Amino acid sequence: MSSPVYLDYAATTPVDPRVAEVMSRHLTLDGTFANPASRSHMPGWLAEQAVENARRQVADLINADPREIVWTSGATEADNLALIGYLRANRERGRHLVTSTIEHKAVIDTAKALESEGFDVTWLAPDAGGRTSPERLAAAMRPDTQLVSLMAVNNELGSINDISALAEVAHAHGAVMHVDAAQAVGRIPLDVRDQDIDLMSLSGHKVYGPKGIGALFVKRSPELRLQALIHGGGHERGMRSGTLATHQIAGMGEAFALAAQEGAADQTRIGVLRDRLLAGLADIPGVHHNTDTATAVPNILNLGFDGVDGESLLMALRDIALSTGSACNSASVEPSYVLKGIGVPRRLALASLRLSLGRFTSDEDIERAVSALRHALMGLRERAAP
Repeated sequence: MSSPVYLDYAATTPVDPRVAEVMSRHLTLDGTFANPASRSHMPGWLAEQAVENARRQVADLINADPREIVWTSGATEADNLALIGYLRANRERGRHLVTSTIEHKAVIDTAKALESEGFDVTWLAPDAGGRTSPERLAAAMRPDTQLVSLMAVNNELGSINDISALAEVAHAHGAVMHVDAAQAVGRIPLDVRDQDIDLMSLSGHKVYGPKGIGALFVKRSPELRLQALIHGGGHERGMRSGTLATHQIAGMGEAFALAAQEGAADQTRIGVLRDRLLAGLADIPGVHHNTDTATAVPNILNLGFDGVDGESLLMALRDIALSTGSACNSASVEPSYVLKGIGVPRRLALASLRLSLGRFTSDEDIERAVSALRHALMGLRERAAP
């Protein structure tokens, strides 16, 4: 029995074997397992060295200073630290946040929590392609706007925001720019200097690294103050206390180093596979592209199918691992809020699937996926016909 074709890389990526090998060297007694905060002996120094090497690997990919990388448990915690930490620390200057209606739930739910604390949030609607325009952002800015939070790449559509242009608007109005870049690492170029980013959330498990580890880039500036959310020991320059998970950090560092070396080539190859998948479905009527493939990252593809129910289609595709949307929203029976946010009709939104490809997707995987989709669509439509 063959294993399912995995086309849910946007939910999580498998750990690259080269990353797993690095992680394995930081777990057991014969490896670099010690607490990196233990500075009274050699094992602790070696663990600290591994952490700092990984910090540099992450920083190098985004053109940051290693001292600007703060380890977190993932991009969700990084988003929380960026939004809550910054706004609480600067509330006397203003209480206004600008974000969009199709951000990841880690930003949306955090923004809603801030609203319950008395902060004011403006929710921007994206265009039909899932992008936020600088003009719409400029219209939302106010004298008390302190923070703008907009993602680099949307996790359900693959749409790419012009972060440089958005940051220029934010800074022109005296606000700080936060970017959720969890889906962007290894997919598009990221340069915190050229793009003028102040805060940026990063994830390990979206880029062939381990789960449970992420980072927040915090630009070195005396005016950029964050209030810690986790206390106890003053680790990470007081911004995030807790014993550092050396093996996970080393894994994330190696994953980012590999992304720097192979990310562009990965995306070129994945683009060819995506086009082959689309070509295999091209003669089937009633297939809608929710993703604007001309301007999106090639690894994420969102398609809607006339005449079927999305959940029924998923059940019919037992040998294909994919999703109807974000993994963080998969328990909901409502249509994707991202698809609703770009104006996809409810009926079609409920009949849409996200297919996401990755480093280990093969030609055979695409052939099997096309065959399974065609068979499932034909069968469901035949049963639904009067």
